Amino acid sequence: MAIKYTAKVIEHFKSPHNIGVIENADACATEGSPACGDEITVYLKIDKATDRIEDVKFQSYGCASNIATGSIITDLAKGKTIDDAEAITWKQAADELGGLPPVKMHCSVLAVDGLRSAIRKYKKEVKGIDYDSTLDVKTVTEELKHVLWPPVGVDIITLKMVKYIGIDQGAVRVEVSIGSDDKFLDPTIDEIVEHVSKIRGVKSVNVENV
Repeated sequence: MAIKYTAKVIEHFKSPHNIGVIENADACATEGSPACGDEITVYLKIDKATDRIEDVKFQSYGCASNIATGSIITDLAKGKTIDDAEAITWKQAADELGGLPPVKMHCSVLAVDGLRSAIRKYKKEVKGIDYDSTLDVKTVTEELKHVLWPPVGVDIITLKMVKYIGIDQGAVRVEVSIGSDDKFLDPTIDEIVEHVSKIRGVKSVNVENV
């Protein structure tokens, strides 16, 4: 069955706003998921006196939803302070596009992650604010809120699909409950590994379907 997009998604896909590269950007960051094949790079130009985003551009390597969410998230961020832009949510981005198919909601998460990563990189390098987190169950849980279950576009923590998180000297074990023959099982496990592996101090990630 063909995926149905809103007119706003199609508009931003065909004529994306703010696409390109900012030379000598104050910050840039790339976020991507080999599990779904999408990637986005966000570039920021920031007024250091006001902390306001003067310009923002993105490059997208992915599907129509990936391009459209990159376009809308940069529209939302331009002109805002870095604190206000950092507070933009993936749901807000999806709503601005008139909604996304559940199976494509992860693209909105990816776009927001790209923007936040660029902002936090700027804050760390220019303002000395350290965002590195301690490896604990709470940190892993928060990261897993970025992993969406494709059929409904809701994160696996909210859906109570994660049954156990254990940590032992940098080795993280995550137990999930998904049908063994579900077509989204393997991609979801891959995404869990990708997200948890980004946390400082993680040495290995083992995901078991129980």
